Amino acid sequence: MKKGVVIAIPGEEARLKRKIRAHFKRLGFLKAADGTLIPPKLDKQSYRDMHAHQRDSRLEENRKWIVERSTHLSQHFASGAELNVARIRPRIEVVRSGTWQSDLFRFASYYWRIPISEGYGRRLRFLVWDEHHQKLIGLFALGDAVFNLRARDEFIGWDHHRRVEAMVNLMDAYALGAVPPYNMLLGGKLVASLIRSQDVVDIFKAKYHDSIGVISGQTKHAKLVAVTTTSALGRSSLYNRLKVDHQPIFSPIGSTSGWGHFHISDELFDDLREHLRSVGHHYADSHGYGQGPNYRLRLIRKALGLLGLDPDMTKHGLVREVFFCSLASNALQFLRGEHKRARYDSLPTVAQMGEAAKERWVIPRAERMPEFRAWRSEQFLRELDGTDAHLKRKRSEQVA
Repeated sequence: MKKGVVIAIPGEEARLKRKIRAHFKRLGFLKAADGTLIPPKLDKQSYRDMHAHQRDSRLEENRKWIVERSTHLSQHFASGAELNVARIRPRIEVVRSGTWQSDLFRFASYYWRIPISEGYGRRLRFLVWDEHHQKLIGLFALGDAVFNLRARDEFIGWDHHRRVEAMVNLMDAYALGAVPPYNMLLGGKLVASLIRSQDVVDIFKAKYHDSIGVISGQTKHAKLVAVTTTSALGRSSLYNRLKVDHQPIFSPIGSTSGWGHFHISDELFDDLREHLRSVGHHYADSHGYGQGPNYRLRLIRKALGLLGLDPDMTKHGLVREVFFCSLASNALQFLRGEHKRARYDSLPTVAQMGEAAKERWVIPRAERMPEFRAWRSEQFLRELDGTDAHLKRKRSEQVA
């Protein structure tokens, strides 16, 4: 054997291939006559089912962390009976790493059935508070948008060169939602509306306006003029017809093509990455920002190919809606390079947008569906699939 050459162990390759086939079979993929895999026909429930294994794994891996922090963090969740809906007053708080707010963001994110990604590149995370009740309404997070997204690029009118130049002025909402009981009051729509605010533009400017590009090494003078997002479950009830005072917040601009990696669990991804590392492939540790778009997808496809499997296993078949939120009134012209200055004409503050969104959705929903008042804050922990029982066992052991 030549020095420095790493050879994968055949038995390990066979084990990994069996694991991959079992994973896709469990998800409902079928084998065609030519040996390729056919993705299942997906509806919203089957999409949730696809994510169930990954979510359960994440919860189990973080069970100790959740239990240890549950008492302190649970106090920030409201009970429905304590809410004076008319006096709800939203505000946003930037989340910084290593703080209790960062812990709360992470704790709240475990609520969703669809696991929240960690984002990549530039990131801004926000908690959305109810200032009057001092309780958590929800959260959202903005990160670098994916480089290749046909629906977005065609809507803007980008060619490859202009996209490279202008991507710095665009972010993607990769996490967004409301927690109970605010989610029962259409709080998700309220949270989404707050993205279109002067506060968010100013926070982005303070952090990234003078930052230096990783690839170019140049100061970009970035301006946040638009935010994109995609629906979690096919057609979105959250973003569709999302308007405040006749002003669209997120508008549908097309759909994804049904390719991606959401159906590859974290555990399986780690196995594929370790396989690449075992054969000395540089993709195994080529995940720094600036090393090419969508590292995770590229790694999966490369590993599948080296294993003799079909790289097109990355086609999951779920078409998701793509949405576009203009913060600058001339966002499209600015992104295309037709205008040199971004205009933020009468962009509302978070306080103004929060009040308008409350009047538009929250108060009418509370009047129509008062069932939210039955929600108790301690139920949040039970929603984390067994965490509450685990916590009770731990406490009983401590008492004993």
